[in-house]
Amino acid sequence: MNLVIDIGNTVAKLAVFDGDEVVEVLRGSNHSLDCLTMLCNKYPIERGIIASVITLSNTIRRQLAKLHFQMLELTWQTPVPIQNKYRSPQTLGMDRLAAVVGAKYLAPGKNLLVIDAGTALTYEFIDADGCYWGGNISPGIYTRFKALNACCDKLPLIERNGDTPDFGYNTETAIRAGVIKGMEFEITGYIQLMQKKYPDLFVFLTGGDKFSFDTNLKSIIFADRFLVLKGLNRILNYNVK
Repeated sequence: MNLVIDIGNTVAKLAVFDGDEVVEVLRGSNHSLDCLTMLCNKYPIERGIIASVITLSNTIRRQLAKLHFQMLELTWQTPVPIQNKYRSPQTLGMDRLAAVVGAKYLAPGKNLLVIDAGTALTYEFIDADGCYWGGNISPGIYTRFKALNACCDKLPLIERNGDTPDFGYNTETAIRAGVIKGMEFEITGYIQLMQKKYPDLFVFLTGGDKFSFDTNLKSIIFADRFLVLKGLNRILNYNVK
């Protein structure tokens, strides 16, 4: 069994894989892996991989050092089963790289757009030949809510859940509709742009946020909330063969 750890800007995800199958996924603090010992005692883990978009805390470093199996730390120098054409690979987020690897593994030989909606909203493109060409980064949904509150003196910080009309009828609904619908239009725009260049485009949507799309796009969008974890598992298996 494999242990996969994905440390993001907000939370850490720990997953146990049996081959390619997800056995269990837990979420927790990205500064301490409180459930690590429990998972290691519960499952016969043989190897692991960790990827982080933040600097690993001393607490996590100490926890990893105590494990009885080897942990691979994903870096830009780690061999991966794609051709990475990113011009500054040392600056590429490891979560972005893992998502692309996961998408390519699940849909080989396809032109793929990978969209990850988390703290940041990212777009990645990998072609049918397995070449990753890079992508774009924009603020995620809660980052947008927080930015409006922080940068505009009289705009409140609101929750995502609630009435979302086409046009807001008060400040709360105006912010919510502006952020959510703005993101939906942004995502749809990227998909339609890439569809013009690659009519056979497949789209993977991952991350914690959900969006609504028009009927014409739904047929090519595949939601997989564990895409990054699956990509990390694939990279680990690729490096132990």
